[in-house]
Amino acid sequence: MKDSTHQKAAAKKPASKAAPIVSSAHLVSEHSAEMSEFEFGLIVSGNAFHRWIVHCMTAAGLRDLTPLDVLVLHHVTHRARDKRLADICFIMNIEDTHLVNYSLKKLQGMEVVQSNKSGKEVTYASTSLGMEHVKRYREVREKCLIEALHADASLNRDIGELARLLRVLSGVYDQAARAAASL
Repeated sequence: MKDSTHQKAAAKKPASKAAPIVSSAHLVSEHSAEMSEFEFGLIVSGNAFHRWIVHCMTAAGLRDLTPLDVLVLHHVTHRARDKRLADICFIMNIEDTHLVNYSLKKLQGMEVVQSNKSGKEVTYASTSLGMEHVKRYREVREKCLIEALHADASLNRDIGELARLLRVLSGVYDQAARAAASL
């Protein structure tokens, strides 16, 4: 009898929400513990993504690149148009131009990116060797990531919505950074 009374009482209690999974419990806000959960997810997924793109590019035949090097090569290859350093930094939301410049110099040394000078303006583009590596990267990505994802229309919609939300939140973080810089 005691057990059934206890079971009824337990059934009436609302299920308690699981504790948030965070990396910095001291930052959890009573107004949005979810933001701390998001940030931890961003840290973990960001590191996994960086590890993935480096290994994928290595499998495509281009070794010893940092995650930024891989991303710069992809952006320089994007739409087969020459890019200025400022444009690369703007699109990738990178303030430290010297980091991108260092990647561009490294990629030039590997002969996968070339620079073109017109007056004072310098632009960058993939070489045919760079395009070959990016093509092989795509093949490895299709085989190892896309096929493993088994995405259907519903999952692809969710991924698209997540991408939209990440762009929105990046704007919120940028605005918060400007506010913090003015304190």
